[in-house]
Amino acid sequence: METIGLLGGMSWESTTLYYRVANELVRDRLGGLASASLLVRSLDFRAVRACQVEDRWDDAAALLAAEARALQDAGADLVLLCTNYMHKVAPAIEAALTVPFLHIADAVADAAPGPVVGLLGAAGTVREPFYRDRLAARGLTVLTPPDDDVERVDAAIFGELCRGVLSDGTRAELRAVVARLADRGAQAVALSCTELELLLGPDDSPVPLLPSARLHVTAAVDRALAVPAGVPGGVGGGIREGMV
Repeated sequence: METIGLLGGMSWESTTLYYRVANELVRDRLGGLASASLLVRSLDFRAVRACQVEDRWDDAAALLAAEARALQDAGADLVLLCTNYMHKVAPAIEAALTVPFLHIADAVADAAPGPVVGLLGAAGTVREPFYRDRLAARGLTVLTPPDDDVERVDAAIFGELCRGVLSDGTRAELRAVVARLADRGAQAVALSCTELELLLGPDDSPVPLLPSARLHVTAAVDRALAVPAGVPGGVGGGIREGMV
């Protein structure tokens, strides 16, 4: 089994999901007392969020590249960045590593059931091109919500979900945003903020949801165990029915 490096804490609420799902997948595939070989670096989200809101992306890139390299130096055979929005600095992280860096948008694209996907996430993830272009390069047409929906989702992420607040009222509002994307022709909706899947599940959408954190960590476990995509439980197999 290869060792997976998790660069998380952005927020820790969803990093716990990465840790739990990785261990559940390894246990289910290998049986017995098997668990995942993981290295976890959980950052203080305050520093990262300050870089976001103050537009200090060079500082963010330097920080995350150094932390990813530290995971590699500690023995990680592959590295995951456990957040969608910070993949804006993915090129700097990739440049710092000699081990594989698994991009979260690739895991989402691999699970898309059709060519038209709605995109839900933090405002920066939805409005800036780095994520949409990655999906488009994989042949997907990306639908984004109108500005008022983008702002509502962003407020829910940073004001509630990153703080561990799970509200039925917010769930209803986000379900409505998802439904509007489906009405416009989205064949699936990507939950491209790792906290969104803490609140939304299959019953909250008329079309399949693509839970980015679960898909991302499943791709990593597939690689760590050398399980090809398409086998039961792999990204191309049971995850769509069991987790989406």
